[in-house]
Amino acid sequence: MNALSPVTLDDALTFLANWVAPHASEIDQGGQILAEALKEMGRQRLMALKVPPQYGGPGLDAPALRRYQEECARASGTFAFLQTQHQSGSALILSGENVSLADEYLPKLVTGEKTLGIGFSQLRRPGQPIMTAEATDGGYILKGHVPWATGESYFQEILIGATLPSGEALFAITPFANGQGIALSQPMKLASMEAARTVTMDFDDYFCPQSKVVMIKPNGWIANSDMINIALQGHFAIGCALAGLDVLKTISEKRPSATLIEVLDSLQEELDRCRMETANAQQSFEEETTEDRLKVRAWAIDLAFRCAQAAVVSCSGASNSMQHPAQRIYREALVFSVSAQTTPIRDATLARLVR
Repeated sequence: MNALSPVTLDDALTFLANWVAPHASEIDQGGQILAEALKEMGRQRLMALKVPPQYGGPGLDAPALRRYQEECARASGTFAFLQTQHQSGSALILSGENVSLADEYLPKLVTGEKTLGIGFSQLRRPGQPIMTAEATDGGYILKGHVPWATGESYFQEILIGATLPSGEALFAITPFANGQGIALSQPMKLASMEAARTVTMDFDDYFCPQSKVVMIKPNGWIANSDMINIALQGHFAIGCALAGLDVLKTISEKRPSATLIEVLDSLQEELDRCRMETANAQQSFEEETTEDRLKVRAWAIDLAFRCAQAAVVSCSGASNSMQHPAQRIYREALVFSVSAQTTPIRDATLARLVR
């Protein structure tokens, strides 16, 4: 690719097809190919797809980003889960208030010269904040616990969310490594996507300079953001469902069966409807549409599991192998069913299970 040529959705999809999908099993097992794929993603200027051309990024619009999310999860759940941390951090800096920081970071985030995780799920927790920030001369003092931080050793820095005494949320960039005032746990042992290296972080009077503050959001911001993005996160589950149907299609071609074809056609038709309704749900953010967005998110999660289970069953005992795509996809459905989960999403998902 010419270094000066515009980057497009087609470039991103080609990268997924050539670099990620063929190595999904290796990526899942924690192979070096995961780090290599991230580096190549940066070389192709695909690491921050929402960032506009003025910073060297492609500036993909919402429909293109949704398509990319689906195809990324379809290619490899682990890769999708890891790279979306960096994509999300880049988008937050783009929408933030610190123009100098954006000018410094965004071009380098596009190419992977800088890499960035995120750690702010703790802002969703009710009760006393477990991660806090207090203003001091020249910046803020960070204290507390970050229970989920994905990308240790892959990402150099992390965008942390902490609660101010006012209840507002501070978003700031810190090192993603052990150091003065920062302690990381060992990577968690997880049933799925362990290769993405998720850790906890503890902050003990860590000084964060004002220059690293991305923005301060009002009290309740994350709840409002979660409500808007209920359906958006469903595109990862849809991609997982597509991956399950890919396996089912391959088996139906190798061992033709009227039952397999009937199941494949039925699930594909339902998934097409779910994709359409998920996209439609993103177009409207009014309060009265929240219930509909919750239902479509639960539908996408349900389909991810059913398509993955269809793949498992169609492959018989072979799907119990750690190297088998059906087994990997089934475990990936687990993660996409709980990622960015809120209580309303949980309740909608459970309600669909007993509908």
